[in-house]
Amino acid sequence: MLINDYRHYLRIERRMSPNTVTSYCHDVAAFLEQHPEAPGKSTAADIQDYLGKLMAGGVGKRSSARALSAIRSFFDWCVQEGEIKGNPCDRVEAPKLGRYLPDVLSVKEVEALLDSVDLGKSSGKRDRAILEVLYGCGLRVSECAGLRLSHIYLKEGFVDVIGKGDKQRLVPLGEMAADAISAYLPERPEPASRQDEDILFLNRYGKPLSRVFIFKLVKRQAMAAGIQKEISPHSLRHSFATHLIENGADLRIVQEMLGHESILTTQIYTHIDSSTWHRSILEHHPRR
Repeated sequence: MLINDYRHYLRIERRMSPNTVTSYCHDVAAFLEQHPEAPGKSTAADIQDYLGKLMAGGVGKRSSARALSAIRSFFDWCVQEGEIKGNPCDRVEAPKLGRYLPDVLSVKEVEALLDSVDLGKSSGKRDRAILEVLYGCGLRVSECAGLRLSHIYLKEGFVDVIGKGDKQRLVPLGEMAADAISAYLPERPEPASRQDEDILFLNRYGKPLSRVFIFKLVKRQAMAAGIQKEISPHSLRHSFATHLIENGADLRIVQEMLGHESILTTQIYTHIDSSTWHRSILEHHPRR
């Protein structure tokens, strides 16, 4: 089946993460379900009509843009494979997107979130370590869930992170996060299988935590801390970057820590007020 070959291409040749592969294939499969004649007879009008139906059905611009990106990638692959001569998506305009920025937590709100964890519970030290790592290292939720014991260097103070596209980067491990991990390790459950032995964060059955579990953990602790903002694990990553820049960290260093390919992405995530940029520029201006 064409979709299976496409999935193999994304995973092996494009080296996309499992989550991205799943999302792309889901979007393409949804389009093919409504247009079984694809790819041979698909037109730009078909794709535009499909996107219009998505948005009419309540799908947001960002999700529609992602669907178009997946469908465009699929047709590019079909061109490579000789299934079709041209990509019909080339004549389809993507939905106009505003700049999306998640809520930034203040330092006090981050402290309240961390302190909201009940360390007396059996899972308390693990949950505290997860939150410390999400914020203190600025990790993506999938990176946190996939952290390996063999990639954590407590004495040296850094973690070896495998990010998007299996790209590797070293991230400094702050004292608070290192202490939280050290406190959790003696209470870490026995791994359920050999393949889970190297995974840092495990549930009570000794199995790796899911991304959904960590999302729910952040939501639960935000409620316990009395935080009214709509936050997710990504909010901690975003807050981490923002606080670093506001305290004078170099944008390029933050880019490296976050694992961004483009510094433009880092600028969007950091969401710094103009006074910070203004002060930084004037302090380093050659004509000051």
